Amino acid sequence: MWQYTYLAINFFTVIICFLFSFHPKINFHRHFKAFLMAAVLVAAFFIAWDVWFTKIGVWWFNDRYLLGKRLFGLPIEELMFFICIPFSCVFTYFCLDKFFKLDWKKNIERIFVIISIVILLCLSFYFRDRIYPFTTFLTTAISLFLLHFILKVKWIGKASFIYLILMPGFLAVNGILTGTGLDSPIVNYNPDKIIGIRIFTIPVEDTIYGYEMILWNLFFFYKFKRKEETQMNNL
Repeated sequence: MWQYTYLAINFFTVIICFLFSFHPKINFHRHFKAFLMAAVLVAAFFIAWDVWFTKIGVWWFNDRYLLGKRLFGLPIEELMFFICIPFSCVFTYFCLDKFFKLDWKKNIERIFVIISIVILLCLSFYFRDRIYPFTTFLTTAISLFLLHFILKVKWIGKASFIYLILMPGFLAVNGILTGTGLDSPIVNYNPDKIIGIRIFTIPVEDTIYGYEMILWNLFFFYKFKRKEETQMNNL
């Protein structure tokens, strides 16, 4: 039964959110197409990153907890991860944004983004000899710059707050993946390629990696959602 462990993690991460997507006061199911388009687009980048890091030994997977089927050198459960996790996060953001006013003032959000970029760039330079933190901090800094200053999104502060709300779930899921409650981790990390600071069993870089992934999922989800709504209004 252990070979179903990673699959079960994906399933239980998404099932509650999926069921509530059909609630008449939420109706997130109407936006499944927009979400899938966004998730697949963002996943293409992160899967390429995953394939590269797996190939050079930054991390690897424990076959004991896997079905054994692989694509691009990655377990199929790992590919599902890039759909299941974003679904739960985007759904949660959608719900909280629908029922609560969580918007930040423009100036406060800009200060937050600038400070975050500076900190991330400093960290990427400091850890330039360790590929996981270097790549993660640098690409997240670039992502924040693009989203805020080039693409002019106005929800980074709100998304950051909601990501913080989601952190207990993140720690639970990533905790199991990195070995919490198991005899050995499902995902193993090369200690020479990471900072070495962990939240329980989770490399601290994972929190920034997940943050960047969710930001881009939100951006493309709302982009495709607006396009769908425009097409519907033109009918």
